[in-house]
Amino acid sequence: MKSRKNYAAAFILAAVTTALAGGYVYAATEHFSDSTTDQAWDAWTQKWEGEVSRDYEKIALTPGADESKLNFAWYSKTDGAATPRIELSKNSDLSQSVTYNGNAIQAVEGYQSNRVIVDSLSENTTYYYRYFKNGQPSKTASFKTHNFNSYSMLYVGDPQIGASKGQTTSRGDKLENKSEINTAARNDAFSWNKTLNTAMNANPDISFILSAGDQINKNVEGRDLGNETEYAGFLNADWMKSIPVSTSIGNHDSTNESYSLHFNNPNDTQLGKTTAGGDYFYKYGPALYVVLNTNNYNCAEHEQAIRQAVEAYPKTTWRIVMIHQDIYGSGLDHSDSDGIVLRTQLTPLMDKYDVDVVLQGHDHTYSRSYLLKSDSKTHSNYNFYDWDNVKDEAGNVFPYTDAAYQAQNNCYTIANTMPGGVTNGDGTLYMEANSATGSKFYELIPGKQDYIAARSQNWNPTYSVIRINSNTFAIDTYEIAGGKVQKIDDTYELKKTNASRR
Repeated sequence: MKSRKNYAAAFILAAVTTALAGGYVYAATEHFSDSTTDQAWDAWTQKWEGEVSRDYEKIALTPGADESKLNFAWYSKTDGAATPRIELSKNSDLSQSVTYNGNAIQAVEGYQSNRVIVDSLSENTTYYYRYFKNGQPSKTASFKTHNFNSYSMLYVGDPQIGASKGQTTSRGDKLENKSEINTAARNDAFSWNKTLNTAMNANPDISFILSAGDQINKNVEGRDLGNETEYAGFLNADWMKSIPVSTSIGNHDSTNESYSLHFNNPNDTQLGKTTAGGDYFYKYGPALYVVLNTNNYNCAEHEQAIRQAVEAYPKTTWRIVMIHQDIYGSGLDHSDSDGIVLRTQLTPLMDKYDVDVVLQGHDHTYSRSYLLKSDSKTHSNYNFYDWDNVKDEAGNVFPYTDAAYQAQNNCYTIANTMPGGVTNGDGTLYMEANSATGSKFYELIPGKQDYIAARSQNWNPTYSVIRINSNTFAIDTYEIAGGKVQKIDDTYELKKTNASRR
């Protein structure tokens, strides 16, 4: 195993720190995406205040249990009877439509969550649909399927609508999230829409989106409505009614039920749960996707979820896990502290279940690892205590800079350092996505860890395009700078021959 430096001293010297609860945490930087400089801003503010910020009834599309299915969820008001119904057709006038009925459950005060699953979808087909709120049909919307066995996805990190609070715009306004308008959410929702429009215009063949957590920013408890304006901004983006989004639960999503009321995730295992929900999985063509809620630190439950997924779909070429916390990232705020709390437990699980790729967020920076494996040694297990301290199995609490904690997290080996990609490689690729909206950015850790192959922080919204088929997993990552798209890393490919497939 290659040596790994302890960066605790560099943390203290390089970070801007803020006192919190007797300790210190690293602060977000002054960098953010200021939407007020866009020529469409004034029209957007009127739309936000008059319509978007109060509209909690936007629909969310989620991948179904397999590629032939699609899940829907949307709010409707409780002042009328719920009508959880989707009408689906291949014709724009909805002629010859098929009706799918679902169920409704209580959501936040004044609303119910409607949930419907459609099935028997064909590839390379445009579908038209409408959904019903208290008996009233929506406007007709559409989505398009592509090739089920060779397709593309958008991979994004931390849209975190509302996280720009405290920043000052070009117009001198300090963004906030306390008022009904929530000017921080207004800024970030504009940027989210812009990122999706830019990415989709460049990649019209995208089949679905993978969002690695923190869709919204405001931590509220239970069924508190406090983050509904942020969800309204997230779901308002033009493409959200036309493309499925698979989301992991971030720490900002985790404490509130609104996440599971807005997203109708497939194959809910009831494992790894927090207030927001738990672990789920689905198959799409040659790949199995397992989405873990790593705000729950019970890795025995996460292993059960992975096992369920693999037993349900044992023959897929690719196994992809998505989590929020970056157990192998390179951001200053989390990648050597709370982000690695589960590293000693999750790393051997990725080996055990032959996981090819782990998609991560949390640290608002971009990084790509080498292929990594467990070092096959026994290491201590840890649990999150707070943003300054970790807890060991005996219940002892100590800071993340503790030498023993850092040493125990030297639990990996670097299996392959080939640039550009690997054929029939052994080990797992760990990706960390930067913010897709630019609502908040962090610094890179001062010294690049030995497991990191590439990283960047250019203070611009980013997204990745993943292309996958039965032979190849390829990823390209881009930033949007001054309205222009440019690559920030070389294409990286994992390839498998017939002999290496499961």
